[in-house]
Amino acid sequence: MSFAGAYKIHIKGLVQGVGFRPFIYRLATEQNLKGWVENRNDGVMIKVQAEYSEVERFISLVRARAPVASSIRSIRLLNSEGEDLDDFYIHRSNDYSEQITEISPDIAVCSDCLEDMKFQSHRLNYPFINCTNCGPRFSIIRDLPYDRPNTTMHRFRMCKVCYEEYTDINNRRFHAQPVACNHCGPEYEYYQQGRVIRDIEKILRELKKVLYKGGIVAVKGIGGFHLMCDATMDQTVRRLRSIKSRDQKPFACMFRNVETIRKYANVDDKEEKSLTSWRRPVVLLKELTKLSPSLNSGLDTLGAMLPYMPLHYMLFDEIDLPAVVLTSGNISDEPLIMDNQTAFSRLGGLVDAFLFHNREIHNRLDDSVVRIIDEEARLIRRSRGYVPEPLQLDLDVDGIFATGAELKNCFCAGKDKQAIMSQHIGDLKNYETYNFYTEAADRFMNLFRIEPTYVVSDLHPDYLSTKFARNFVARKSVNKQNQRNGKIQWIQVQHHHAHIASCMAEHQLDEKVLGVALDGTGYGEDGKIWGGEFLISDLDGYNRYAHFSYVPMPGGDKAVQEPWRMALAFLYQSFGEKVSQYYLEFLKTRQPEDIKMILSMIKKGINSPLTSSAGRLFDAVSALLNLCTESGFDAEAPMKLESVVDPRIEDEYNFEMRQDQINFNPVFREIIEDMQMKDSTRMIAAKFHNTVARVVTFIAQRVRDEKGINKVVLSGGTFQNKYLSETTARWLGDLNFEVYQNKLVPANDGGIALGQLAIAAKKRR
Repeated sequence: MSFAGAYKIHIKGLVQGVGFRPFIYRLATEQNLKGWVENRNDGVMIKVQAEYSEVERFISLVRARAPVASSIRSIRLLNSEGEDLDDFYIHRSNDYSEQITEISPDIAVCSDCLEDMKFQSHRLNYPFINCTNCGPRFSIIRDLPYDRPNTTMHRFRMCKVCYEEYTDINNRRFHAQPVACNHCGPEYEYYQQGRVIRDIEKILRELKKVLYKGGIVAVKGIGGFHLMCDATMDQTVRRLRSIKSRDQKPFACMFRNVETIRKYANVDDKEEKSLTSWRRPVVLLKELTKLSPSLNSGLDTLGAMLPYMPLHYMLFDEIDLPAVVLTSGNISDEPLIMDNQTAFSRLGGLVDAFLFHNREIHNRLDDSVVRIIDEEARLIRRSRGYVPEPLQLDLDVDGIFATGAELKNCFCAGKDKQAIMSQHIGDLKNYETYNFYTEAADRFMNLFRIEPTYVVSDLHPDYLSTKFARNFVARKSVNKQNQRNGKIQWIQVQHHHAHIASCMAEHQLDEKVLGVALDGTGYGEDGKIWGGEFLISDLDGYNRYAHFSYVPMPGGDKAVQEPWRMALAFLYQSFGEKVSQYYLEFLKTRQPEDIKMILSMIKKGINSPLTSSAGRLFDAVSALLNLCTESGFDAEAPMKLESVVDPRIEDEYNFEMRQDQINFNPVFREIIEDMQMKDSTRMIAAKFHNTVARVVTFIAQRVRDEKGINKVVLSGGTFQNKYLSETTARWLGDLNFEVYQNKLVPANDGGIALGQLAIAAKKRR
């Protein structure tokens, strides 16, 4: 039986910065409801006075029609006191507690705004056009609640026309915080050899000239600077490599539309969905035709993305190029440049022109990278378009800060039952990147109102992320409010346990699983370098059930840079002194004394730490096949090995199980036999990949027989190999295993912090 009453509706989730309040207002008006709506730091609060049945219908419509970029996590209906209300209103934002609402990631420009650029007199060709459904969000926010004074748009005072739109509930730009136009908003400034141009149409013509002449332009975007050039001009692409000190790592390209991408790469339905989504990531595609030979260093994949800023669309209207290189504006291993002065000082004299704008970037953001594996989007790099959208957990992670790994670093902050992952930070190798890390960490803790009581890091004592944890605890423990038994708690977590826990947390698992962690490196509890691990794991801990056999890494980190060293190490283990009898192609370019030196290091154990790493195993096979003997970037050798796999091959090599170690000596002996028989590189690569997949299914069956565990978690950077991941999952599925893999966070070290967070939360509980 319905009855009249007053109710409050508390909605949590991604409901600010996505046009949610105007949506609620219009829906309430349509339903003839009286009440109000307001943004709060803990979500959106709605007051409605109506029959109970009307309120129920209203809530169901809210769920069904919510803005596309919003994400409703919970709706709570509460009884309330009646008010004297004669209409429905939008109240000003309020800050009630230390709880926070979700902050929208940056959203690609919408089709409505692109149309407005052609017809609205005050926004004709305005390159910063946006509305409640699109535009910058996280990149410009300084504090909550998400209102204009708390963004970097605070310095731009709205003109009369924009203010009228901003305050008109029926306008698409109602309370669009970055709203602006040609009369009152940010603007571009083109700089070339002392010339300064501010007219956008002239700027586009100058950009066209530079690109057509093979020039390179530093362009300020949403989250930082990009370097742009013609993707079809190989000489320019090679010059760009020289500028960035980036010899081999592939460059991402921006295409004008999906139809153009199809001329150069395969695009299936799932890939198109990711490409055209409002998040606009770089999507790794199977290449069909080369744009430029120097773009991807002989790999069979192409990183493609579509325009996401108004400027991108305007540029493609001006030029007739199919694509431009759009790579991060930095020198190799340094963080993305985000301010005009730094761009000019670091890139001046290297590039041909600059395109600046005067809207400050508060939060630096690289482009995100996605790969479709098993018909699902898997994040390779999580940044623009995804950050700071939180992951929902079954654990209370409030007040926990996870510092992440050393490579591909992201950190993670816990708020209630939400894990808030940072943007991609990069490799913590230098002062500049570490400064970016500490700056971003401070901003996250302030923005999301997190006062850590627990800090969790990797076991490795020399990681900069571990040192950050140590220093943070020492600095913050003097604050009495944060003390527990006199200080903040610091927990250290083994690297591969964190990999498995990251996937478990993502899928809300908290039970015994077989965790398969395959990656390049991780500090083991025995002091050795792990990376081919089979762990009986839950969030409380793990038992190392099996691992790849230890192999020496001659020269330590030098063996990562020069995979031919690892090939020699595996061959020596397989053949002993007889290895010198084989006249192998990959050794022809090596000096005999260098080969003797490496063999001596291996035999005597000089500067040759032991590793069980899957990454080093893939390196060795890639070098043995002469695909990659020296790496120009991280994982180049495994990527080149994957790129030559013949998916039609179903054969495998033999391996040995020696107690708890998987030995690959038979694999290398059989590869040498295949090479002597002149079997194709593509066949050998496929048989090797199939063997690794078979190792996983073999161990999984043993664990199920011995321990009754049927859930298998696959994590670690090696599982970003599409062929290996899909083959392993398919074979496990055929054996009726339940298989889980990372999707929302990278399987590589970019997801480590989530696992650290989950393990720390379980230990605390």
